[in-house]
Amino acid sequence: MNSETKQPVNLPKHVAIIMDGNGRWAQQRGLPRIEGHRRGAEAVKRTLQAARDNGVRCLTLYAFSVENWNRPKDEVDALMDLLGNFLDEQLPELLKREIRLRVIGRYQELPEKIQKRLRDAEAQTAHFTEYTAGLALNYGSRTEIVDAVKSAAEAARSGDLDLETLDYDRLRPFLYTGEMPDPDLVIRTSGECRLSNFLMLQAAYAEIYISKVLWPDFDQKEFKAALDDFARRERRYGKTTAQLTKS
Repeated sequence: MNSETKQPVNLPKHVAIIMDGNGRWAQQRGLPRIEGHRRGAEAVKRTLQAARDNGVRCLTLYAFSVENWNRPKDEVDALMDLLGNFLDEQLPELLKREIRLRVIGRYQELPEKIQKRLRDAEAQTAHFTEYTAGLALNYGSRTEIVDAVKSAAEAARSGDLDLETLDYDRLRPFLYTGEMPDPDLVIRTSGECRLSNFLMLQAAYAEIYISKVLWPDFDQKEFKAALDDFARRERRYGKTTAQLTKS
């Protein structure tokens, strides 16, 4: 870790980011939308480094939603190409920094060549335990919950799950995120104030930080600003301040 990086005392274990604003960034500069996505990929690289430098053990990025298939085909195809190039470039960095890659979402519906790269990257980094980079691909929280309920129902039919004892902790293994911790902090860029079908169940008690910066301009300084803001917040989980003081 960079010796000049000062970590906040109250550090989130898991930061999830809704990367928004690539298209607007390009539009403001009279550039094609794909150029905004290219610059957004550079911001991903910076953010992975910033998370590692600041001691954030789990970072999940909302890269492609189930709704994104509704975009023009040429844009979707270009996004898949960018994803493939990103994986090829970043796998050596993940191995070097000992960061595990976890993919969440229905990524079996992505192009086969992308699936192969994802499976390979997950397999090569599976033994790392200290840091995790999550990529949400073909992800939607409502889809995830439906899939989790179906899997839980199947487990109940086979006798592996007692529905009478079902609670969130017992449902958690059926979610795409599996053993990943719930996010403590959700960052959304571009000034928009919504979750957009992202980790809605897991983020039930997450702090939310809205950055006005468009994603291609998101950098280490803005990431640190989000961490500093998180450190100043009091997380009560339904308790009063007085109850927290006594505990």
